[in-house]
Formats: sequence, structure tokens, C-alpha cells
Amino acid sequence: MNANTHSSIREDIRRRIVAGEWALGEQMPGEIDLASEYDCSRTTMNRALRALADEGMIERKRKGGTRVRPLPVHQAQLQIPLVREQVENRRQTYSHRVVKRTMRQPPVAIRARLELGDSDRASFLETLHLADGAPFAFESRWVNLAAVPDFQEARLDELSANEWLVREIPFTNGEVGLSATRANAALAEALGEDEGAALFTLERTTWLDGTAVTTVTFYYTSGFRLEFPI
Repeated sequence: MNANTHSSIREDIRRRIVAGEWALGEQMPGEIDLASEYDCSRTTMNRALRALADEGMIERKRKGGTRVRPLPVHQAQLQIPLVREQVENRRQTYSHRVVKRTMRQPPVAIRARLELGDSDRASFLETLHLADGAPFAFESRWVNLAAVPDFQEARLDELSANEWLVREIPFTNGEVGLSATRANAALAEALGEDEGAALFTLERTTWLDGTAVTTVTFYYTSGFRLEFPI
């Protein structure tokens, strides 16, 4: 492949990471090998990899080589950890199950949040996140397909929608709301809670250069405690 500019190389390596060519945490080929593959100078390859490292998609160590980050890190003053991190930080095994996935017209409040027209449709997804096989959080998400057209065809068996979107669309800004929600019948059944139980609730909307990407609500099981660095 002859892609001899650092930007085109960066974008192609990003595409290969998103496609799963290298697993999360897996070591990638060395800088010299990649430069040979892309028929470019080592300086050009170094520049492309440095840009991906600055974005948080990969991590580079002088004697440890280059690896795909288990989870990309945005350059932000405050970071809300993703569900998989929350589970693994408790020394539990994370898994997830897609409960519903469809494309439909969002309700009025969601259309306003995503800045969609009355006739626009969006991708709707419900996901159950598990810790050691037990319910941990329930996710209800809308995705603006005008901002992320590839999402509709994305495979979400290994990566949750949460992680897929972080890898594919690095947001430039977002809003987060925290509250308590009483579990309705559907949430109680999904999370194994009593109906009416108080659930810690996190709502988040992210934008990329002024375009709304996704709005999501996470409902956590009773006793959840949110911890994050600032």
C-alpha cells in the first residue's frame, strides 16, 4: 500500500484498529515494520503513530513497543469512566449483551438533544452490562447516524456501543447529568431489582465539532458508587 503521508497512514491505522485487526491491549508491529509496509520513511511513521498516541488510541513505550490501548483516553479535564472500566476496577469480569437494536424516529426530547428534524431517524440501542455474569448497568442509547453512519453496521459483540463510539468518534465536548431514578417494571426485571428501587442514573450527550453524536442513559444497580479522576 502506498500511503506516504502521515495523515493518511494515521487514518488507515485507525481504521484497522477499529476493525479489530489488533485486539485491545495487543502489541502492534514495530515502527520499522509498519514503515516498510506503508512504503514510507520511519520519520513519517513516527509522526502518524505519535498522533494516534496523543489521541489515546495507542500507547507507546521505548522498550515495550506499541500497543492498542485497552480504552482510548480523551484529553479532558474530567473523565467519566466507561462501564467496562468500572467493572474491571472492582476485579470482576465484564461482559455485555445487546437487548435491542433498531433504527427509528426518536421522541421529541431526544430529537431536540441530537438536533434532528421531525422526520429524521436515529439508531436506538439497549444494552445490559454484566459483572461476573450478574446485572451491573442498563444502557439506553440514541446515535445520530448523520454523525456516525458506520454505526448501523458496527459489530457490537466484542466491543460495546460505548467503547465502539469512543474508538470511532473521539468527542470534542459533552454534558453529563447525575440523578436517581425509580426502577419501573422493565428496569427492575433487567437489573434484578425491586420495582420502585432507587437507581443511580447517568445521562451523557457528546458532540464532535458542534455535531451531536450520541445521547445515552445508564441505570446502575442499587449500591453503585461513582468514582472517577479529575
